[in-house]
Amino acid sequence: MTVLIIGGNGFLGAELVRQAVSAGLHPVATFHSRPGDDGATWHHLDLRDPLRLEEVLETVAPAVVINATSGGADWAVTAEGGIRLAQAAAGQGIRLVHVSSDAVFSGTGRDRYDESCLPDPLTPYGAAKAAAETAVRLLCPNTAAVARTSLIIGNGRSEHERLVHALADGTRQGALFTDDVRCPVHVTDLAVALWEITRSDAAGVFHLAGPDALSRYELGELIARRDGLDPARLASARRSDTGLPGGLDVRLDSRTTQQKLRTRLRGAREFLSGNSPELT
Repeated sequence: MTVLIIGGNGFLGAELVRQAVSAGLHPVATFHSRPGDDGATWHHLDLRDPLRLEEVLETVAPAVVINATSGGADWAVTAEGGIRLAQAAAGQGIRLVHVSSDAVFSGTGRDRYDESCLPDPLTPYGAAKAAAETAVRLLCPNTAAVARTSLIIGNGRSEHERLVHALADGTRQGALFTDDVRCPVHVTDLAVALWEITRSDAAGVFHLAGPDALSRYELGELIARRDGLDPARLASARRSDTGLPGGLDVRLDSRTTQQKLRTRLRGAREFLSGNSPELT
């Protein structure tokens, strides 16, 4: 089974490639700026270019595509690119595993968001993610999986971990919000779960987030303690006082998905404790 990883040089995509190589597979992946260093076959791809997408799909002829690219708030990449990929997958009978985000939710009106909840985004990024996943569900209702996730943490390599280090050593000014709540997941766990879904024929919406709901400040404290930094050096603030757009308390409820998976999604308190075993 040939699997094409879109965004294979990103944080999550690189972990998907690493796990495939570790399992003795030879993955195929795309990059936008530069190829990764792992043992994959790399193809340049800009999701804004429909002709190039057709060329890559024709060359690779994948049975499954994992769309692990982010694209940020760039509508042409995140929304239109995701829609274009869904159209191609539907037309060519390719199974699609589309990685989405908790940014599709507003964080208002409910305590937790399970897989049945409909998107109500507040930001351009959330709106772009919602548009893409809606297209995937409409165009590939029986063959595609939409996997929503939350803050992705790794072994010092994630954006949030780098921010904590920069704030603690004084190379960056700023604060971590005490009222901005998410359910962090470890990139290793997330990638293992995505591979499990990819190898199955399961379709629909899946929530792949950790069981611990933490503010960004609480998460920062856990990261600092794990890495031997002084948590007291981390400044705190309330996002609600800044006027920044976006949901405040967005908790993905992954219990239904977890019951379907062999992969256990650890909570941040566990995987940042310093004595939690790493998955391979």
